[in-house]
Amino acid sequence: MNQTKTHIAEDSDTELLIDNDSGCQLVVWNDEVNSFEWVIATLVEVCGHSTEQAEQCAMIIHTKGKYGVKDGSYDYLKPMCDAITDRGIGATVEELSEH
Repeated sequence: MNQTKTHIAEDSDTELLIDNDSGCQLVVWNDEVNSFEWVIATLVEVCGHSTEQAEQCAMIIHTKGKYGVKDGSYDYLKPMCDAITDRGIGATVEELSEH
């Protein structure tokens, strides 16, 4: 059984579960077809984001052209990527670059 190391990063308002064995990132791409509302609803339903977090991601996707909305292992992110692309939104799973 593969155990993933996690820890909780605490912010003043939120707690975020971080996967230390990630290595990949789920990237959502901007397009001229899908509405903000559709992208936000998708991020909430597929990725488990709060509405506020999904709205922030959608704005970054719109202004930057793409955004890594979730980190994790490939096996964890791939079903989410498939669910997003099944909704007509461009998404890829990419390896995180080591700096």
